[in-house]
Amino acid sequence: MPGRDAIGSTSILSADDLPAVLDPDLPHELWHGVLRVVMPASSAHGAAVSRLTVTLGQHVYARDLGELFSESTGFLLERDPDTLLCPDVAFVAKGRLPAGGLRWRFSEIAPDLAVEVLSPGDRPAAVRAKVAEYLRLGVRCVWVFDLAERRVQVHTRDVGPHRRIATAELGEGDVLVGGDVLPGFRQPLVELLRALCR
Repeated sequence: MPGRDAIGSTSILSADDLPAVLDPDLPHELWHGVLRVVMPASSAHGAAVSRLTVTLGQHVYARDLGELFSESTGFLLERDPDTLLCPDVAFVAKGRLPAGGLRWRFSEIAPDLAVEVLSPGDRPAAVRAKVAEYLRLGVRCVWVFDLAERRVQVHTRDVGPHRRIATAELGEGDVLVGGDVLPGFRQPLVELLRALCR
């Protein structure tokens, strides 16, 4: 999760305004209509996200479970004011993908899984706020990888009427499982963290 900072403007923007933003080469997020530039990732962060994407992709595509999306993909999760977020890795189950196929615009469905990889500059309060926002706006599960501490936090939201949220912290001796979101996915964290933390 590379550092994200709000631009000095207090203007409330919509996703439709983003093509006119001055920095078109950088991905952007909108947080309740406030523009945030997503800073370029470090090499360690980029490599970790790529390895996670490959690991998840081997499972998802072999079983035709749905689609994975890279960190430059914006998900428009709320309107008026708009909230558009870019997880480091996102997964949308096959049955929830648009019937007519993917389009050249922001997806207006929440991912089933959002994955964030922490960067050294990420503030804990900002990470907690983003996780809460994901879950509030319909994401079923959020994985937060803390490579420095060699742990993963798994945040899940019930799909029932009570929408309870549960959080588990996993270490190297644990197994990361996909549950209902990624059926059949099981990855010993010691193997995954060994590949990610070099």
